[in-house]
Amino acid sequence: MTITTATATVDTSLWLRRFHPKPDAPVRLVCLPHAGGSASYYHPVSRALTGVEVLAVQYPGRQDRRAEPCIDTVHGLATRVAEQVATLADRPIALFGHSMGASVAFEVARLLEEDGIVLKHLFASGRRAPSRHRDEHIHQLGDNGLIAEMRRLNGTEGKLLDDDELIRMIIGAIRNDYKAAETYVYRPGPPLSCPITVLTGDSDPKVTVDEADSWRTHTTGPYAMKVYRGGHFYLNNHQTDILETIVDRLTSG
Repeated sequence: MTITTATATVDTSLWLRRFHPKPDAPVRLVCLPHAGGSASYYHPVSRALTGVEVLAVQYPGRQDRRAEPCIDTVHGLATRVAEQVATLADRPIALFGHSMGASVAFEVARLLEEDGIVLKHLFASGRRAPSRHRDEHIHQLGDNGLIAEMRRLNGTEGKLLDDDELIRMIIGAIRNDYKAAETYVYRPGPPLSCPITVLTGDSDPKVTVDEADSWRTHTTGPYAMKVYRGGHFYLNNHQTDILETIVDRLTSG
């Protein structure tokens, strides 16, 4: 696939949010949200990382893009995100994706490598390896069932889940993302050549440590895995260590 990067066809400001521009940073980190998530989830990461320019992906169908139709496949999202990220190739690029965002990041990395752009690093968080499939159908549940699943994973603040009007406004985007994540099918192909670091919680109901460790088969480059105490949103309680890991990986070598 050839990625279109002409300025006239790529509006990076719509997809990529720079909360704290760092024009002199030697490396850029593009962060991809989880199912139902938005770019603002990574605002604290952008604020905390000095020396790294953080760009957070804003998927259509939420926040200021709420009026736009959602994209309900991982491959569809990856194609659009890759178009944006390819415009940043004047500097080294790394990707960080959590949950569904890790699957999207992997497919983005594949598209970029097909176009001759090799990532500085890929961070895959809270997601089983692309080749490890689970038969899941949460996206087919009614609204109450979907909300119950969100509470189980503890990924959204309780106040939001208790606000019936607000949750009904965003439930469509959440269901869309669950569909994208659950219907994602890995297409066999060459492994990546970039380094991969996998981050996961030891009690995550969405991914076992073994499923996470299978990421090692998806790159010929360096591979590492870090396991933290916690569930699917373990990263909310280990932010300092995770940020130190990111900086270490991006500044070494």
